[in-house]
Amino acid sequence: MFGSKAIGMGPEPRAVWRVVALMLISIALAGCAGKKTRAPVEDRSLSTTAAAPSASAPEAAASQAEAPVLPGAENAGKPGYYTVKAGDRLVRIAMDHGQNWRDLVKWNNLENANVIEVGQVLRVVPPAAEAQAAAARPGTAARTETKPASAAASAASAAPVATPVAPQAAPSAAADDVVWTWPATGPVIVPFDEARSKGIVIGGKAGDPVYAAADGRVVYAGSGLRGYGNLLIVKHNDTFLSAYAHNQTLLVKEDQVVRRGQRIADMGSTDADTVQLHFEIRRQGKPVDPMKYLPPR
Repeated sequence: MFGSKAIGMGPEPRAVWRVVALMLISIALAGCAGKKTRAPVEDRSLSTTAAAPSASAPEAAASQAEAPVLPGAENAGKPGYYTVKAGDRLVRIAMDHGQNWRDLVKWNNLENANVIEVGQVLRVVPPAAEAQAAAARPGTAARTETKPASAAASAASAAPVATPVAPQAAPSAAADDVVWTWPATGPVIVPFDEARSKGIVIGGKAGDPVYAAADGRVVYAGSGLRGYGNLLIVKHNDTFLSAYAHNQTLLVKEDQVVRRGQRIADMGSTDADTVQLHFEIRRQGKPVDPMKYLPPR
């Protein structure tokens, strides 16, 4: 009797065994699932941390090896040279150094004046200036003398070497010879302030005449300098430039000789909120207060 009941198993034992079996299957599946979800995460984290340095190092080395050497890099930091910064334009660089932008093109063998690169080093002084500076250094004349000569002849030959030094030592003397006149007849509505206004602003009406403030040569005529609109730059000598901005019409061209008081533009409001003439005087590229040079009204 007992043996037949154990073998046949009533409904209650069978239900117990089913529950036990289901529990065992669930435990087994949970263990398998845990192993499958953990392994890929661990593999990914290890591959990311271990492989990243080995992948980035060759790329960095390759980029450094492929970086081009920019023109003039060997002159970086030397007197008479300028390293191009972001946002620079050749016209601005030339004006800031008191030069004609066309000279910068020539001195630096530029193929396109509109294409200069950040980090490129440009010559901003004429090559002759370096030669004269070298000739003026103490002892240069003695080193360049190769032919035997008497003491009197040596003294005579040394004199011409020293003479070019005088104009360079006192460039302001030549600058003071510039005779200035007012570039427009309107009132000064904004005074000079080196931090905010690198010149003076003269008011007026659209089409009012703009005059050359002194004798000189036009070294720039165009609208390629942001913030200046239609702009004229006149070079008066090796020391002084003058700039005339926001013009409605330009009446002269680059490389044209102009005379003091000559009408060179019509007043306007290009790249400005109101009709005005923004007028600058630059001494060796540095903005100076025009009111110190213009005659009293």
